[in-house]
Amino acid sequence: MRSTRVWRGKDGETMVISVKDLSVALPEGADRPHAMTGITFDVAAGEVLCIVGESGSGKSVTANTIMNLLPPGLTPVSGTIEMGGRDLLKLSDAEKRQMRGSEVAMIFQEPMTALNPLMRIKDQIAEVFEAHGAFSKEEREAKALKLVEEVGLPDPPKILRAYPFQLSGGQRQRVMIAMALALEPKLLIADEPTTALDVTTQAQILKLVRNLQDRHGMAVLFITHDIGVVAEIADRVIVMRQGEIVEQGATADVIGAPQTDYTRRLINAVPSLIPPAPRDLSADKVTVSVTGLEKTFVTSGGFFTPKREVRAIDKVSFDLKRGETLGIVGESGSGKSTTGRCIARLMEPNAGEIRLGELDWGALASRELRAQRNRVQMVFQDPYASLNPRSKIATILTEGAVAQGQDKQEALAYARELLETVGLDASSLDRYPHEFSGGQRQRIGIARALMMRPEILIADEAVSALDVSVQAQVLDLFQKLREMFNLSIIFITHDLCVAAQVCDRILVMHQGGVVEAGSTAEVFAAPSHDYTRSLLAAVPGWKDDSPLRRTRATG
Repeated sequence: MRSTRVWRGKDGETMVISVKDLSVALPEGADRPHAMTGITFDVAAGEVLCIVGESGSGKSVTANTIMNLLPPGLTPVSGTIEMGGRDLLKLSDAEKRQMRGSEVAMIFQEPMTALNPLMRIKDQIAEVFEAHGAFSKEEREAKALKLVEEVGLPDPPKILRAYPFQLSGGQRQRVMIAMALALEPKLLIADEPTTALDVTTQAQILKLVRNLQDRHGMAVLFITHDIGVVAEIADRVIVMRQGEIVEQGATADVIGAPQTDYTRRLINAVPSLIPPAPRDLSADKVTVSVTGLEKTFVTSGGFFTPKREVRAIDKVSFDLKRGETLGIVGESGSGKSTTGRCIARLMEPNAGEIRLGELDWGALASRELRAQRNRVQMVFQDPYASLNPRSKIATILTEGAVAQGQDKQEALAYARELLETVGLDASSLDRYPHEFSGGQRQRIGIARALMMRPEILIADEAVSALDVSVQAQVLDLFQKLREMFNLSIIFITHDLCVAAQVCDRILVMHQGGVVEAGSTAEVFAAPSHDYTRSLLAAVPGWKDDSPLRRTRATG
C-alpha cells in the first residue's frame, strides 16, 4: 500500500474532477431503476482512487459516464461531473470528442478487443494525435516511439511495426497505456486493466501505472474487483454495491478497519495466500500418472521468416491421487494450459506417457478414446465462450451423455439433480446461457463436466473471470464436489491465492518445465526456486505491512 500524502494540484486546484449526486437510469424492465444513484466523489491531482465492488455494482458505468461512453438505454438523470470549470455531462458532441484523450483517457479491460487488429501499433498511437489535430506526421511517429519507450516495451521500433496479435497480453496492455498517455490527460481511468494478466505481469502493470502517475501528476481512477490490487495501489477507496456507495475513505481505514458488513464480506471473500493445514492423502491411490510429457509447436514461417519451434511442455512428470487437487501455476506461456489440454486429449503431445490407473490413456486411438472420454472432463476459463449461445441448458448438459449412450430422460433427470448440486434451480434447463450471470454460467460449465461422471476434472483458470465474492462461491463449490464425487482435480491458475486455498499440491511451471513441486503448504512457506519466490512476491496486497494481510489474518 502506498503512503498517505497531502494532495496539491497545480495553481492551487486540488481536485481534478468532482462527481456530485450522479444518477444513471437503467432501461425499463431492468432489475433495478438505476445503474447508480447519488454517486459523489472527488479525485485529486496525483491521487489514485480505486472503485471496488462486485459485478453489477456500477463501477464501469461510473467510468463510462465520465467518458460520455454510455451505451444506448443508459441515461444520466441527475448530478454533475465538474472538470476544469465545466460539467462534462453538458458538453456538445464536438467538445466530448476533444475531451476524450486530451483531458480524460481510459485504459480498457481487454486490450485485444480495444485495439484494431488490422492496424500496426505505430498507426494506432499516431491516430490519437491525428484525431485531435496534434503534430505533424514526423512528430507523431517520434512521439509514438517515445511513448512506447516510456511504458517499458522491449525493442520499441519492432513493437511499433507489430500488429496486436503479435504481442503478449501484458505488452498489449502497455500499448493501451501508451495511447492513453499520448495527450497527457489530467485524469486516467483504468477499468479492470489487470484482470486477465498473470501475477508477475499484473505487478509490472501496477508498478507502471504508479510510476507514470507520479511522473505526470495525473489523477487516476482505478476500477477493479480485486481487493489485493486495491491494497497495493490505492490512496483512497470507494466501495460500491448495486449502484450506491456504501463506504469510502483512506485505503488503510477501509481495508484495515471496514465499517460495513458488505465491505467485510468482500474482504473475507479474498482467498488468503496462507494455505490451510494439509490433508493426509498418503493412503489414496494414484489416478493419473504423467511421465516425460512434451509438446512442441512449429510456426509455419513465410518468405522472410523461418520456421520456429516453441517447446510448450518440456518433460513434465507428476502423479495425481484420488480425491486430490493438484495446482499448476505459472505465468502466461509457462505451459499450464497446454499441459491440461494434453492430459484431456484435446491436444496431442509429442512425447511422454499419460496413464489413468492401468489404462494407457495417451495411446488410445480415436474410437477407443471416444468410449473413455467421460473419465476426464474439463471446465474452461471463459463461461461466456464455452457454452453454445443457441442451445438451451438442457441440451448443453445432456448432449454429451446422450452421445455416450445414456437414455435422454435419465440424462435430463441427472441434469436437474446436478443443477441443484451446483446451486442452480432445475428450471434453468429451459433457459439460454445469456440469461445467466458469469458465475452462474461457470456453474453450468461445471455441471456439464460432471454429467459425464468423470474421475478427473481439469479446471483451466475456471475462476479468473469472476469477481471476488462469486469466485469464493465457485471455489467452495469445487471443494464440495471434490468430496461428494471423490474427484481428482487438476486446477490450473495464475492466481496464487486461489491455489493456496484449494490445492493440496503445487507444480510451478516456467517456460514449459516444472521448476518446483511439493505440498502447497511447503512450497508457499519455503519456496526453493527463485522463480517461485518471484511469483509469491508479486501477489498484490500481501506484503507483510499490508492492511489486507492483517485484516485476513485476524478475520
